Amino acid sequence: MKYLLLLFLVTNIYANIKEDMFTLYQNKKFKEACRLGFKNFSQHKKDESFVSLYGFSCLYADYIDRLAIPTTSLKHSKEARANAAYFSVILMQKKLLYHALIDNNDISSLKVPSTDYVLSKVFDLYTKVQKQEKRQYYIFKDKTDSKLSYKLYLVKENYITKMVIEEFYDTMMIKRHIYW
Repeated sequence: MKYLLLLFLVTNIYANIKEDMFTLYQNKKFKEACRLGFKNFSQHKKDESFVSLYGFSCLYADYIDRLAIPTTSLKHSKEARANAAYFSVILMQKKLLYHALIDNNDISSLKVPSTDYVLSKVFDLYTKVQKQEKRQYYIFKDKTDSKLSYKLYLVKENYITKMVIEEFYDTMMIKRHIYW
């Protein structure tokens, strides 16, 4: 009887963590959902829906480097493998774009998959820029929505150079993404 009660409590706690994470995600509290997933990952790493929710929460919180762990864990179902591929493309594009901007590395000849995520859009637009001297910033127009544009630049803070992507709708900034 004690084991049944313990199993019920553990199952209830597990359900609450996943439910809490999903509620945070639905309420667009991506940073909190990512942090909760990170904190509880080791206990739930075999639950692919938990791992996917954790991955998407971190993605929308702009914690791109945290996608590495879900990418390696998602492998047992078709949907999980698709999510892993999606996360790995974005992580790779972030690393390549950062390398290109910091080290003036030419990535224009690379042919990589793409996604609908803002970092992928900017990566694709950046690879089409003619190889020139390093610029202070780049302005790109969205391919599908003429009112959307992106500004890409670097900023140095506390000895760390960060890559910034600002999204604009007409002339109004709607979101700033910061990566390092």
